[in-house]
Amino acid sequence: MITKVLIMTLSFFIMVINLSYIIIYINLLTFGYTIKEYMIFILQRYEFYLFIIGFVTELLCIYCWKENKK
Repeated sequence: MITKVLIMTLSFFIMVINLSYIIIYINLLTFGYTIKEYMIFILQRYEFYLFIIGFVTELLCIYCWKENKK
C-alpha cells in the first residue's frame, strides 16, 4: 500500500512540474511562433516525455495495481 502511494505521489509531482514547463512554453506564441512550430518544439523537449511517463504511471497505479488481500 505504501509503495503505491509513493509511486503515485512521485508520478504526480513529475506530471505537475513538467506540465508547468509546457504551459510556460506557451509564451513562445507571443514571440511569433505558430501553433505548428510550438507543437514541434514541445514534441522535441524532454518535459513532454516526462509528463507522458508520469501520466501513464498514474493510470497504471490507479487501474492496474492489485493488492494482496489476506
